[in-house]
Amino acid sequence: MEKLSEGATHTFERTFTREDVRQFAAVSGDTQERHTEPDEDGRLMVHGLLTATLPTKIGGDLEVLAHTMEFEFRKPVYTGETIGCTWTMERVEKQGDGYEITADVVCERGDDVVLTATVDGLVRDDS
Repeated sequence: MEKLSEGATHTFERTFTREDVRQFAAVSGDTQERHTEPDEDGRLMVHGLLTATLPTKIGGDLEVLAHTMEFEFRKPVYTGETIGCTWTMERVEKQGDGYEITADVVCERGDDVVLTATVDGLVRDDS
């Protein structure tokens, strides 16, 4: 399984829009002004957990059933900024009918780290 080899990296990038932030505010109930009222540059601050959907998107693509996800929100993200996310498989161990995995995640705006995470989970082996 190529996608599960230790050291393998997976990437995804996204530019959050004002509508993304408004919809997340409605779903989450987090309607703080920083997420609903534009700053002096016309941007909204993206919710931390909305930013955290970048690694969850990669985990979903890899069919990871997350057990734990530990996030560190390092810097704010604003609408209109492109954020790249890199997921690196640090540990892949065969366990019964699947694989236990640990991944390190880094999300960046250019060279600026905005979020780091560690994900532990299970990927079923359907072969």
